[in-house]
Amino acid sequence: MIKTHKIKLYPNATMRRAFQLLFDYRRYCYNLALESWNGMYDESLFMDDKSLRPNERKVRNELVNNKQDWQYRLSARVLQLAVHDLAQGWQNFFNPQMPNHRQPRFKSKKRSRNTFTTDRARVVNKKLRIDRPRGCTSWYDIRMAESVRWIGQLKTAIVVEEADGYYVALAGEVDESVAVKAGHTVTGVDANIARFDYRDATGYQSVSTMSAKLLRLYDRITHYQRLLARKRVANPSNFRSQNYRATRAKLQRDYQKVTRIQMDLLHKFTHQLVQTNDVIVIEDLDNLHMHMNKRLAKNLHRSLFGQFKVIMQYKCAWSGVKLVMVDRFYPSTQRCSQCSFVKTGADRIALEGNRRHHTGHDQYLCYQCGASMRRDQNAVENLIQYAMVN
Repeated sequence: MIKTHKIKLYPNATMRRAFQLLFDYRRYCYNLALESWNGMYDESLFMDDKSLRPNERKVRNELVNNKQDWQYRLSARVLQLAVHDLAQGWQNFFNPQMPNHRQPRFKSKKRSRNTFTTDRARVVNKKLRIDRPRGCTSWYDIRMAESVRWIGQLKTAIVVEEADGYYVALAGEVDESVAVKAGHTVTGVDANIARFDYRDATGYQSVSTMSAKLLRLYDRITHYQRLLARKRVANPSNFRSQNYRATRAKLQRDYQKVTRIQMDLLHKFTHQLVQTNDVIVIEDLDNLHMHMNKRLAKNLHRSLFGQFKVIMQYKCAWSGVKLVMVDRFYPSTQRCSQCSFVKTGADRIALEGNRRHHTGHDQYLCYQCGASMRRDQNAVENLIQYAMVN
């Protein structure tokens, strides 16, 4: 079982300069590998020879054989893992199960995230020690904000620069045996804009994903984005002034605050679910096509449907909880949980409710048995019944 722990780093001035060199070197290797990959592919098309098609081994060997003298002063693992990431990107692009994965593109220094990966890192005396390149005399262990939470073999270390400093994601192989739960407690989670509805031992509950603090941060983000846009329009040839960089830093910090608040909420909510339930039922929503609705795209993006599904998948696997993914075409909001009647045609409930029967958005009224309940409560009951049957 692979587990990852993200920890903040406190490097000294020497290691900060080393990090910047490795960030640039990783981007350079990735772009050089992509150029070689495209060249090999064009050559195979021109020669009509599939044996000339590129792969990870061919591209890596070409980059290693054509190394410059200055490259030997930097980590060789950064180059090889950059080529591995490129090969994984192409594999995802041609994977029919990932139809929306875009083609690998060249990384820009202005827009790309500063990061590099190494598989030679170690944790020594609660400090991170990355592989020292050849000929380097001054090299230091890096202090970490906390100790690693799991005990196992360290596989990779991904160092990334964020708005408030440097972080490392330590991925390791953890040997843990997971006991599958009996399956007595079942709950369903209905994902809505700005909240999650579910059922526990005390009744129906709701967790909000749009707190007042988040709304204030979204307003500040909008304000800073407008300021940056005006600076670019006023001086398009030379807009990167000191004020521009200061405003961009404030924007990045607010984005980071939003991400941390959202992830904190999701992790606490998902942890509560896996600790108190044996079977959890969620909907496999089509997030991409849902975001195409121009009226709801921003709120759908902020509601974290996709991230919630990803977190639930690996946390249920860690805890031995059975996760049931309901088909996206299952009519959980149109089906009556009391008599199984499914609304169709003009009787369906839309976002604004049903004008024909004068029902609101959050109201469910069955036209066959007359049951009246909250729409989200009815959806949760339908999800639980789906798990019982399947």
